[in-house]
Amino acid sequence: MKWTALLLAGSRPGGDPFAEVHGAKAKALILVAGTPMISRPARALLDDERIDRVRVLAQDGALLAAALPDDPRLTIERSGATIAATIEAIIADPATRWPLLVTTADHALLDGAMIDDFCARAEGADVAIGLVEQRALMARLPQTKRTWIGFRGGSYSGANLFALGSPKAARAVRLWREVEQDRKKGWKLLVALGLPGLLGLARLRTLEQVLDAMGQRLGLSIRAVELANPLAAVDVDKSADLTLVEAIIAGRA
Repeated sequence: MKWTALLLAGSRPGGDPFAEVHGAKAKALILVAGTPMISRPARALLDDERIDRVRVLAQDGALLAAALPDDPRLTIERSGATIAATIEAIIADPATRWPLLVTTADHALLDGAMIDDFCARAEGADVAIGLVEQRALMARLPQTKRTWIGFRGGSYSGANLFALGSPKAARAVRLWREVEQDRKKGWKLLVALGLPGLLGLARLRTLEQVLDAMGQRLGLSIRAVELANPLAAVDVDKSADLTLVEAIIAGRA
């Protein structure tokens, strides 16, 4: 099965202090071990046999063009006002080729093994979410600080890898967009779905039980994919992350 990758490379409105500190015009252009950040996940995707197309989504594609590989399988497209709106429009497009792998420009450690691991286990789900379990990452990088969500049996952090397996995924993205655009309306939707209660009881349930319940409410199959390599949870969102990632690339961490 061949996948289409969506590489999200949007910028914050009004400028990004993180990019400015590092002398870059956009976060995706910050140098990571001497290479523009976005070029690392872009190259990993293009080098993987599972991926036959990479669609880079950004507000200013011309700004990023020089940092991206020159490859006919890669296109740069203008993103919408929000991530959810952008993905919703792609799902609605009848020309979209399925399934979709979604990742981000700050996933500087993304490699072929992570892509293969995720895609192999995400295949067949309407929506799949890449995660890393806390104990695995802390054993590898005890000094790192991440946001963890606890469930019965473990705590997890996101790995910036998502799979959208069919147009049915629009149901989940639509909910995301409603919450993103209008918090009052969004919370009404969440209450109607019973999701606050499900999340409030998360520590009493396994991750799979929570996702199964959410999927039943939305009429979707939602799958958690725990990545074998815990470094999949390490992105570059601040200067401390940049220092850590460069140390990992250099073999010092």
